[in-house]
Amino acid sequence: MKLALDAMGGDNAPQINIDGAKLALEHLSSLEKLYLVGDETTLRRACDASGIGSNPRIEILHAPEVVSMEESGLAAVRQKKNSSMSMAVDLVKSGECNAVVSAGNTGAAVAASTIKLRLLEGIERAGIVSPMPSVHGYVLVSDTGANPDAKPSHLVGYAVMSAMMARYIYSRPMPNVAVMSNGTEDCKGSEFSKEAHHLLQSLNERELLPFNYTGNCEGHDLFETELDVALTDGFTGNILLKSVEATAKAFSHWLKAGIKESPLAMLGALAMRKVFRRIATSMSADSVGGCPLMGVNGVSIIAHGSANATAILNACRMADGMLLHSVNDRIMESMAKINAADRAN
Repeated sequence: MKLALDAMGGDNAPQINIDGAKLALEHLSSLEKLYLVGDETTLRRACDASGIGSNPRIEILHAPEVVSMEESGLAAVRQKKNSSMSMAVDLVKSGECNAVVSAGNTGAAVAASTIKLRLLEGIERAGIVSPMPSVHGYVLVSDTGANPDAKPSHLVGYAVMSAMMARYIYSRPMPNVAVMSNGTEDCKGSEFSKEAHHLLQSLNERELLPFNYTGNCEGHDLFETELDVALTDGFTGNILLKSVEATAKAFSHWLKAGIKESPLAMLGALAMRKVFRRIATSMSADSVGGCPLMGVNGVSIIAHGSANATAILNACRMADGMLLHSVNDRIMESMAKINAADRAN
């Protein structure tokens, strides 16, 4: 794998990216070449300090501009063609790299990847797939922010893309896929969700879907049932994602505050520290690393802005898995079958 890392992206860049690069070089034997894109002087100094400056698998590509977290994504891509993010995506566009990872501005990462890499054949719109922890492992939610004004037909693509990720990355041979709604009955939901359900149900009846379509699901199903993929528009999905993240942080705050109120509770917490640590790890976004922008003609992994070195490692690992299992090829094969059947119908 040849990977481009936006070394200036993220709240704590560039150090977390350099630390993450070091971990990736240590743990990913498939990583043939790692391009660090950003200010050359800054990156060389950071690499030397981390002990990877002379690593032959690293190449630094100078990018004089940086996209800040506050900028408009689309405007930044148009106005800052020499930003670390844009130049990192350009490496995938040119074929020099197989994948790109960035913890920078999400809107800019989506815009740069979509504009420069274009869409996979058969896909109408790209979507971010976010793995969320549940009692059964992970449920993949799409879209979580790439396309806030989705059409019902876009959810067919999201379904196929997320199902292929569930199958090949999370080892779910026949993923359970559902449309998010305010009730499981067919009559429930908005006009958008009901039409999306109708499209998927029709394809399911014709046996064209490469997954098990289960109909509508409610919010609690994401965490309580054996659901592998939940489909929604990017507006709702992004609110859901940030609400879940905030709830996890609030619960951790309440738990710590409650424990500190009592010596007996503190003693119990000491006995439970391994359990707490395991739960915290499973709920942390860093354990996932990054969310793939599915549907673009390449592999683009978007990490959280507050990502740490472990998150960058896991984002690189996610890219490696997508390439190893040729997930994009699987998506195009499934969409070709669906689209051909629609044309013939």
